[in-house]
Amino acid sequence: MKCLVINLDRSSDRLAHMRAEFGRIGVAFERVVAVDGYSHPELEQQPQHPMYGPRQLSSSEIACLHSHRACWSILARDEARYGAIFEDDVVFSANASCLLADSSWIPADADIVKLETYFSKTIIQRMRISAGHGFSVSRLCKFHPGTGGYIISRQAARDLLEATERINLTADDLIFNPAFATWSSNAIYQLVPALCAQDQVLGDRALGMPSLLDHGRECKWLASGLMTKRRRPMTEKIRIEIGRVVEWIVDFCKLRRRTVIPLASPGPRD
Repeated sequence: MKCLVINLDRSSDRLAHMRAEFGRIGVAFERVVAVDGYSHPELEQQPQHPMYGPRQLSSSEIACLHSHRACWSILARDEARYGAIFEDDVVFSANASCLLADSSWIPADADIVKLETYFSKTIIQRMRISAGHGFSVSRLCKFHPGTGGYIISRQAARDLLEATERINLTADDLIFNPAFATWSSNAIYQLVPALCAQDQVLGDRALGMPSLLDHGRECKWLASGLMTKRRRPMTEKIRIEIGRVVEWIVDFCKLRRRTVIPLASPGPRD
């Protein structure tokens, strides 16, 4: 299975990190030159999905989408049915090579398999399909952010290229957010435990590689007023709690479970 790594020309330290990570697990990868939002501020003028409303995407967020599109373009032309895409700040589990060296474990109907965890609560189907080596896959039922690592089919890569030909949205919204149309047209699975995680969410285990998107994103949020906190009235708090109970009942009846996806042990790192 071809493994692609998105990397900015100015991020040689991150490329060195990825060489060390792939060397640690004994898997080859190909570098894909990332689109640099700092060098292309005009990206903010491109059409954006209307669901974002007043919160306009930053040039870095749009550049991130175009970087993933470059990977989809490669995999859409590849002979293999599946390929893997990684951002350059992920940390792998110790036995990641077992799954990256072979695609036979991927469910036959899978369009996308999310390999990472963002350590945020999400919902997956209770039914599990063994992927071997202590891993399993379950259908993903709720938004699970992050595009640090995922497997995508050749056909899904073609479909996502077409879906983003004239409109921009964040890569993780496009792939992993049920609010967008592309969700319903793909069979999306979550690997459990996760094969990798972005360094920024590893807490005490992090190597200190902050997100390259956060600054531009926060500036946009501040400008739109979306970061301004407001006190919720008691009636709204009660309504939210009732909604959570209803959601729990629905999830139980539909054989779904709410969970935080764990990360398989990364093992020793240099």
